[in-house]
Amino acid sequence: MQEKAVLYERQGKIGMIKFNRPHRLNAINRQLAEGLNEALIWAKNEEEVGVVILTGEGRAFCSGQDLKESAAGQDFLTWVKEAEGLQDNERNMLSLGKPIIAAVRGYALGGGCEFAMGCDIRIAAEDAKFGFPETGVGLTVTGAGTKLLSQLVGLGKAKEIVLTGEFIDAKEAWRLGLVNKVVPGERLLDEALEMARKIGERSPLAIKLSRIAIDQGLSASFEEILELEANHLLVCIGAQNQKEFIDKRLAAMKKD
Repeated sequence: MQEKAVLYERQGKIGMIKFNRPHRLNAINRQLAEGLNEALIWAKNEEEVGVVILTGEGRAFCSGQDLKESAAGQDFLTWVKEAEGLQDNERNMLSLGKPIIAAVRGYALGGGCEFAMGCDIRIAAEDAKFGFPETGVGLTVTGAGTKLLSQLVGLGKAKEIVLTGEFIDAKEAWRLGLVNKVVPGERLLDEALEMARKIGERSPLAIKLSRIAIDQGLSASFEEILELEANHLLVCIGAQNQKEFIDKRLAAMKKD
């Protein structure tokens, strides 16, 4: 029986999604792309889950397209379906409604780098390497990577990374703002879990609305974002479950 290309489990309020093709450095094939979408939908529908961690089994996060399978012969329609599947991955990540933390070790290349950038927060092990090798094999970036990379590192640096195909290490990725934190490899999952728990302690509604405002603020005018923030505040104040959360937090603060 073939093992699943993507694994999903819940640890309390945290959903864990793991790429599970370590023998291929978690390279992307149809099964992995479809499995990621299924896991994201599952995590979205689990009410108990407030935060999701995305990582990879073995030595790599995700090394990009599995060119070994592609080289075996894919017709044009198969390429179209694969591109659509990768773009659905990004859509589902961005519309999840819950924070996603990427825990990256080893290679995060091409589509794998896009998966990491589609997350809200990226924590990298010291051995992590990021990049887009597509232009070297006659391909182009597919899953909104050109936009996400430009937002994170700036237009000029994004063009340099994509056009040269050069990889950047974890330290440089942190300096550029591509990752939030660099940690020793043995601490990677612990650090991701710690951050997930910290986020999970806060109001789910406030987290969801704040995530929306930050993302939409990238393309909204100041007046549009001010109106959105005001509406979000009123939603929070009017929500009964939010009131209960605030009351509990205030009571805890008084005890401290």
